[in-house]
Amino acid sequence: MSGSSPAARLQQLFEGRRLTPTQRRIAHSMVRRAGDAPFLSSVELAELAGVSQPSVTRFAVALGFDGYPALRRHLREVTPAGPAAGAGEDTYNEYQQAVHAEIENLRHLAELLADPGPVERAGRLLAASRPLPVLGLRAASSQARGFGYFAAKVHPDVRVLDEGGSMLHDRIDAARRAGASALICFALPRHPREVVDALAYAREQGLAVVSVADSAFAPVAGHSDLLIPAAVGTGLAFDTACAPMLLGRVLLESMCDALPDAQARLEEFDARAAARGLFVE
Repeated sequence: MSGSSPAARLQQLFEGRRLTPTQRRIAHSMVRRAGDAPFLSSVELAELAGVSQPSVTRFAVALGFDGYPALRRHLREVTPAGPAAGAGEDTYNEYQQAVHAEIENLRHLAELLADPGPVERAGRLLAASRPLPVLGLRAASSQARGFGYFAAKVHPDVRVLDEGGSMLHDRIDAARRAGASALICFALPRHPREVVDALAYAREQGLAVVSVADSAFAPVAGHSDLLIPAAVGTGLAFDTACAPMLLGRVLLESMCDALPDAQARLEEFDARAAARGLFVE
């Protein structure tokens, strides 16, 4: 633990805990402000997470501490450095702050990827699934479509599920009957209930679920066999999703590594595209 980042240490503290949605929100806020977390008062943390002060106290108790002061003492013991993440933020305008927040999200993702094991496991699961369903609704639909577009260049059968409604379970059934063994889901806030229900159904049908979500405590966590978090930016009117998009590309790379004919398929596509004059040089 001593060599891990503050965000990683917080993730380890929260892992395996049965937290309520409000408590997951507090945990997510602490991870996003990992450098400052040991120095925040309960009032400051409540304001940061948009919850009540008693909710912060209940959160600390749920983690096994006598109260929030005990949790904060513990965080100070395992966090050697003082708060620095927010230094200089007040010199930036709101647009610059949003960019810097996304840079910080990418730093957290880089730290997470120091252990390539989960991504490599995900790549093998996705490569082995024929067909490969790719689920993403509402805010996450663009992530699903982008992943599906590139995945189709190397995977023989990719099925993007980017529309909800009564047909969603039917399309999961069809993929399972055709031989699918895994499903990848992009889950971003606000989390549609349909996505949670669809993942529960997919697992009931025997599919392994790989999820890219904004937090390890996202509502899809309980219905995922493997969840890899990538935070979204929340400083603008609409969330920004640079880290989830990059994680999707990383998973594509891992999937390519697990597909023996991926390079041949890419070269074949390039040859066809050149013959058709598909792209302008």
